[in-house]
Amino acid sequence: MRSQSKQKSRKPVFSYLVAIVALGLAGWFGIHALGGKHPLASVAIPIKAPANLPDTPAEWRGRIDYPALDRQLTALSQRPEMAGLAVAVVEDGKLSFVRTYGVADKSTGASVTPQTLFRWASVSKTATGVLAAALATDGALDLGRPVADLGTSLRLPGGAEAHVTLDQLLAQRSGLTKNAYDEKLEEGQSPALLRASLGTAPLQCEPGTCHTYQNVAFDAASEILARAANEPFGDAVEDRFFRPLGMVSAGYGKERLTGAKDWAKPHRGAQVRPIKEAYWRVPAAAGVESDIVDFATWMQAMMGKRPDVLPGPVLQLAHRPRVGTGRLYGGTLRAATGDAAYGLGWRSFTYGGSRLEGHSGAVEGYRATMIFEPSTQTGVVALWNSDWGFPFRIPFTVIDSYHKRADAGWLDLSELPQSKGGPAAASPAAAAPKG
Repeated sequence: MRSQSKQKSRKPVFSYLVAIVALGLAGWFGIHALGGKHPLASVAIPIKAPANLPDTPAEWRGRIDYPALDRQLTALSQRPEMAGLAVAVVEDGKLSFVRTYGVADKSTGASVTPQTLFRWASVSKTATGVLAAALATDGALDLGRPVADLGTSLRLPGGAEAHVTLDQLLAQRSGLTKNAYDEKLEEGQSPALLRASLGTAPLQCEPGTCHTYQNVAFDAASEILARAANEPFGDAVEDRFFRPLGMVSAGYGKERLTGAKDWAKPHRGAQVRPIKEAYWRVPAAAGVESDIVDFATWMQAMMGKRPDVLPGPVLQLAHRPRVGTGRLYGGTLRAATGDAAYGLGWRSFTYGGSRLEGHSGAVEGYRATMIFEPSTQTGVVALWNSDWGFPFRIPFTVIDSYHKRADAGWLDLSELPQSKGGPAAASPAAAAPKG
C-alpha cells in the first residue's frame, strides 16, 4: 500500500516535469522552425501566441480620436487606387489601435488581416542602421573606417571609397546622383557588379559632403555587416533583433513572403502586378517583410521600449542626424515639414513644432511608413499593397489628433479627382524614394 501511494504521488509530479520539458522543446523547435540557425541574443525569446489586439472600438482608448480615424481609413481604403491597408498606432508607448482594410489580392478577394505580410521597402534601412550601431557598440565594427577597408564590392568615383566611411555611407553621403543604378538593378543586373561599376558613375557632390539617397550603394552594408557579425546579413538582423523582440513574422527574402499562407500581392489600381525580386537583392536597403503587428513592435523598439534588445546608446548612435536633406514629401505636406536630416538609415524632421522620426519606402506595388514623435512615444506604422502615395499622410493625421489640433485635412478625399473605378496617378503630395 505504501509503495502504491508513492507511485500515485509521483505520477502528477512526473507528468508535470514531462509537460515542462515538452513546452521547452516546443519553444526551441518553434524558434528553429521559424528560421533561427545561429546563436541568438542573450534575452528570452517569446513564442508568439495569438495577440489580444486593440482591433475593435471597445478597445480604443486614448487621446487620439480612433473612431474618426477608422472612418477616414475606411473611406481611404475604398478608393480605386487602393487594394489593402494595415495600420497600427502606438500612443504613449502602448499599442492602442490595429486595423486592416481592403484586400490582399483583388483577383481572389482575400481580405487583409493582422497576419498579412507586406514589404517594408526602404523602412528596412532602419534595421540596417541599428545593426551597424549595435556592432559598433560591441566593438566589432568601426563606423569611422573607410568602406574600402571593410570588405565590400563598392567602388566610388576617384577612389573615394578609400576615405568615405561606413558612417557616411549609411547616412547616404556617397556623393552619387540620387538612386544611382536603381534602374539597372530593376533590369536584373547583379548588385555586387553594379556596386563595383559605381566607380565610373556621375557624382552629385564631392563624396562625404552632401546627402544623396541610394539603394545599390547603401547595400554595401549587407556585405560589411555580415562580415562583422560572422553570419549572413539577414540572419544577423533576425537573430539579434527580430526573434528576441518576438517578431516571428519579420524576415528577409522573396520566398519567405510568397511562401507565406497570408501575404499581400502587389497592385496597381485593379491589377495584380507580377512580383519583382530586384530590391530583395539589396536586403540592407529594402529586404524586410512582416505583418502590421510586428511592424508596430519594431516601432516600439525604436522608441526605446525594449532596451533589453535595443539599448538606448545603440538607438542614439543610429538615430543621431548626420546630414541635412531636402524637404520630404510633396505639396502641402512638404510645406508643413522642415529641418529634415538623415542618420544611419534613419530620417528625422520637424512637424507642428515637434521633431518626428522614422522612415518610409516604396517598391512596385507596395508602400510602407513608420513615423513617430519621440517626445510622446506616439506614432503610426502603415503598410499597403498599391503604388498610391496618398496614405503617407496617415501619420500626420494621427499626430494632429493626439495633440488635439484642428483637422488639417490630410486625409480629406474630397480634393481628389472623382473616383470612376480606375486607377489615379500617384499623389505627388507624399512621394517616397524607391527602395
